[in-house]
Amino acid sequence: MHTLALSLFDPGAGQGTRQFAELGLALLLSTLIGAERATRQKSAGLRTHTLVGVGSALFMEVSQHGFNAVLGLENVSFDPSRVAAQIISGIGFIGGGLIFVRRDAVRGLTTAATVWLTCAIGMACGGGLALLAIGATLVHFIVVQGYPRITGRVPALATPEHTRLHLAYRIGTGVLTRVLEFTTGKGFQVVQVRVDRAAVHPDEIGEEPSPEAGTALVYVDIEGTGSVHQLVAELSEFEELLSVSSIRDEETE
Repeated sequence: MHTLALSLFDPGAGQGTRQFAELGLALLLSTLIGAERATRQKSAGLRTHTLVGVGSALFMEVSQHGFNAVLGLENVSFDPSRVAAQIISGIGFIGGGLIFVRRDAVRGLTTAATVWLTCAIGMACGGGLALLAIGATLVHFIVVQGYPRITGRVPALATPEHTRLHLAYRIGTGVLTRVLEFTTGKGFQVVQVRVDRAAVHPDEIGEEPSPEAGTALVYVDIEGTGSVHQLVAELSEFEELLSVSSIRDEETE
């Protein structure tokens, strides 16, 4: 019993400089990934990814070193991989909570996959595989930052982006039908159209327009691989439109 108590504070029993360095590396790498997700305003950002990475690393340290005190006992053996297997199963609950369906489209897949990868990076740090952890972190940034630029130049690989158009126009001009026909003609799919009407002062119409008396404010949800900026620029030339702007839906990732 005395030996067991001493082992709790023994630096050589899995609580030395190496283990703290591995936790520190997991903290650094998972923070980098979390910061990237936070800049994109994802539901799982800096704190979530950091805690997942450090927690996974700690689980690996416990799996490898947490039972050293009982190894000397007769008929006692253990498999260090058993905790790692449970980490992989458990992270699925967090990833599953980040994926949801909206307007018949699946959202959050990339964020869930990033949390899963951060877990693996933390496990690699806790397992002493620092080079693999660093390499996987670099792969994350290559895929998340580099792939969209590549696929954007290859139409067959491009992923449709979900965007909401904000339009304001005077009621009775019939311009909405022309806008929808023009948008579909540019290769975009119109997912949903919502029209609001209210009475406010004309000066309040801006980038997020509020309709004046006799004015309609329309939200048009579209999906496509074309240039939304070019579409907005061309729609702004419609004389009947008081204003037009776009907001990209980041939750598709």
